[in-house]
Amino acid sequence: MKLPDQPFVVTDWSTVPVTEHPGETGKAFWRTLTMGDARIRQVEYTAGYLADHWCDRGHILYVLEGELETELRDGRRFTLSPGMSYQVSDFGDPAHRSSTKTGAKLFIVD
Repeated sequence: MKLPDQPFVVTDWSTVPVTEHPGETGKAFWRTLTMGDARIRQVEYTAGYLADHWCDRGHILYVLEGELETELRDGRRFTLSPGMSYQVSDFGDPAHRSSTKTGAKLFIVD
């Protein structure tokens, strides 16, 4: 990821349009900004959300609210609560996917 040259920017996330992304169960609501090849998102998962795919993309993910479970394709599982993050590169660890029983609000840079 490389951020392009640009002036200082302040984002009011409440003004960024929301897009809906259905999961295998539940829904994800994304507010997305793109800067160069970086995607910056505020994501909310509904209770009972399970991603409909395994993701190979690298992320920096920070949990703002709720509880998130991240499963790696090799079977490892990690539970994150507010104030926790994970970092995964485009290379290395196996693909991952997210789920939540209670719902979660996240900040993600990828």
